[in-house]
Amino acid sequence: MLNGKTALVTGSTSGIGLGIAHAFAKAGCNVVLNGLGNADDIAALVDQFNQDYDAKTVFLGADLMNVSEIENLMADAAAEFGGVDILVNNAGIQHVAPMEDFAPEKWDQVIALNLSACFHTTRLALPYMKEKNWGRIINVASAHGLVASVNKAAYVAAKHGVLGMTKVCALETAETGITANSICPGWVRTELVERQIEKRAAESGRTVEEEARDLLTEKQPSKEFVTPAQLGEAALFLASDAASQMTGTSLSMDGGWTAQ
Repeated sequence: MLNGKTALVTGSTSGIGLGIAHAFAKAGCNVVLNGLGNADDIAALVDQFNQDYDAKTVFLGADLMNVSEIENLMADAAAEFGGVDILVNNAGIQHVAPMEDFAPEKWDQVIALNLSACFHTTRLALPYMKEKNWGRIINVASAHGLVASVNKAAYVAAKHGVLGMTKVCALETAETGITANSICPGWVRTELVERQIEKRAAESGRTVEEEARDLLTEKQPSKEFVTPAQLGEAALFLASDAASQMTGTSLSMDGGWTAQ
């Protein structure tokens, strides 16, 4: 069903996005990788995808805080594959500080990448999807799209905003073959989370693994990290025919975090 379709996954050179990109490539989709990293490492990653999967993978770089670069990204994807059938908005950054100490420029950066970029990619993907009367918009939000944590004002605001925007998109496309949904992961041991764990360890004097365990204990009842591969399978489900009547929803994969 997905064979030959094109999936663009932002922030897909590592972590959650890479796990999702692997899932769609394995399902026979052409894949547009996007994200940060060493040029040689990214080239090797593209080569790996093209060797391992029976579909075409390309890398298209873009500063997703820059609207013109987002427009170029979507135009380049359309030039390469004709358009984007499956859009996965995954790229994100984090900054942690009490509100009174939260640097305004950090607020602007988090909102720009975690929320505004999702809007811009979506608005640019929709015309092609409407023309084909089929499309899947999958926004990687967070448990923090449903609940809050201290010192994460911008991230929580952005992820709550992603869920709201997803619902609007779902309503606007409800009579088409397009769906818009969000996935809300709990703790996934990505580079972003690893940096938070290392910061905690540096401040506490404890080991990284002790702090990782405490991080899980504080929020995630399963006391296990969600994996990128699991999130890739969730994204595949949302793109499937089985989920064609799922739109405007959020799918939690958080080890019980938001059940509390």
